[in-house]
Amino acid sequence: MSQFHFTASRYLQSMRDAVPRYDELQQAIADSTAGVRAERVLDLGAGTGETARYVLASHPSARVTLVDKNTEMLQLALSALPPAQIEAHLATGFEERLPSGPFELVVSAFAVHHLSGSGKADLFCRISDVLSPGGRFVMGDVVVPDDTADAVTPIALDHDRPERTSDLLDWFSAAGLSPRITWCWRDLAVIVGERAGEDAEGA
Repeated sequence: MSQFHFTASRYLQSMRDAVPRYDELQQAIADSTAGVRAERVLDLGAGTGETARYVLASHPSARVTLVDKNTEMLQLALSALPPAQIEAHLATGFEERLPSGPFELVVSAFAVHHLSGSGKADLFCRISDVLSPGGRFVMGDVVVPDDTADAVTPIALDHDRPERTSDLLDWFSAAGLSPRITWCWRDLAVIVGERAGEDAEGA
């Protein structure tokens, strides 16, 4: 499933061809942002901007910061999204410093699974740091299912490192993000992590 095998212009169609229920997962990410008054949104692994498009449909006045390591994909995203609401950051990887917050929302689709387990845990801590109090992280990605028969999303062993949802939930919690699964289908899942609000942090 690795995006490195796709050209930028064919990326979205390639994902739809490769990933069952791709659009349903993107909608589930947007649905999982409901209830947040989002002024600033950070999209990690933004690709061609599909996740940002879904999120902006739910938060039409938000500004979205796109982070990706592929220049061509970012250029396609910038051409497809409202320019006044979009800022793009070219990154070498998620290991580097995230754009300065605070963000009310951080979203990511089909990107975090490229990291090692320790890399995921570290990223979740850094996401928590850039979230505003009461902010929310929404991640949609491929996971390791309990039943091997549910592993239907193609992965590339040299690039893709999916995890069990139980491990992801533990790493969310360790980062100070209260986690829950809002959508799942076979080896796909959307996980939400809430950062505590100001009252809880000051208690």
